[in-house]
Amino acid sequence: MALGPDPHAVLHAQLPDLAAGPQHAQSAGPGCGARCHAFLAAARRRRLPPRHINFYFHDKLLRDNPALAPERRNASTAPAVNPYNFQEHIYDKNRPENIAFLKRFRALLDEFPAIAAVGEVGDSQRGLEIVGEYTSGNDKMQMCYAFEFLAPDPLTPARVAEVQKAFAEAAPEGWACWAFSNHDVVRHVSRWGADVVDRDAFAKMLCAILMTQRGSVCIYQGEELGLTEADIAFEDLQDPYGIQFWPEFKGRDGCRTPMVWDSKTAQAGFSTAQKTWLPIPVEHVLKAVDTQQGDEASVLEHYRRFLAFRRQHPAFAKGGIVFHPVEGNVLSYTRTLGNETLLCLFNMGAEPAHAVLPDGQWNTLEGHGFASETKNDGVELPAWGAHFARHA
Repeated sequence: MALGPDPHAVLHAQLPDLAAGPQHAQSAGPGCGARCHAFLAAARRRRLPPRHINFYFHDKLLRDNPALAPERRNASTAPAVNPYNFQEHIYDKNRPENIAFLKRFRALLDEFPAIAAVGEVGDSQRGLEIVGEYTSGNDKMQMCYAFEFLAPDPLTPARVAEVQKAFAEAAPEGWACWAFSNHDVVRHVSRWGADVVDRDAFAKMLCAILMTQRGSVCIYQGEELGLTEADIAFEDLQDPYGIQFWPEFKGRDGCRTPMVWDSKTAQAGFSTAQKTWLPIPVEHVLKAVDTQQGDEASVLEHYRRFLAFRRQHPAFAKGGIVFHPVEGNVLSYTRTLGNETLLCLFNMGAEPAHAVLPDGQWNTLEGHGFASETKNDGVELPAWGAHFARHA
């Protein structure tokens, strides 16, 4: 008897858009190896899209989940109004037999070593622990999508350190893929910046924090433009989730509006239809790609610049991370890979701040787009500013 789902069938379900010709419509089964190989060949040098990979198995006795004590509930992976949060999910996901399946799945992926798979792990109580289980040992997922920075908790220096330290403890051999926004949560510029006046500067600072975390990163469409959460009227909602729980939870449509490409054309260049599935807010049109491209001060060009900066310094992604004591709104940590140690300083506040340099000699790095001033033993950071340096 086969153990759990067929890895070939999972690939069929996850990669129909990568199929060449009609083979994606054919049934999966023992004879589908050639078709899956075609999928994987087409997907080379791409990341396979994330899915809830901890949901692949359920209890074979179909037992009910027990109730979760109120003090253990949180809204990190589902809105507080959702009864899903009232259960302890021990029978409908996170099943131990999933580990053996993921090993089989990885064995198939390894036939095409240019592919990296991202597994989405959604669990409000054991999320980081499961990421560690699924990405350790180099025989399961290459990385897993973590939810800790998608939660509604405000982003503070202490919160950034807390998440990374928790991950290091729960998954010392694991590898996370971090994101600040996705299709299920309020866009982070709105979620964390409701009272921020200079939203563009705020977005640039958050971009730099995300891209200097240990792990891989995901950028959600529109965040590179500094898009805010769209305010969708009830009559325009499409998300059943929001319609069901309105007004306590307005759904996910506010982060799912069309990508804005061209401010001068109908539907911002996204579609030629008279009406799109969701309306396009005027404030998004004003931030369309054509209004930012080529403007070095724009959020879009900042994302491009910082991606190049991250690529120049592998320590940002792969190096060890050490946090320094929090001083006010200043977030400080070093990233070390081999002989290179990089210092990252961020002012996560709306007022200028002084950041103390760690012991040693530090040479300022350029090419990231942030301005700062070094004075004696520290750095003067403007509001939402950042500073990067290499240990001499």
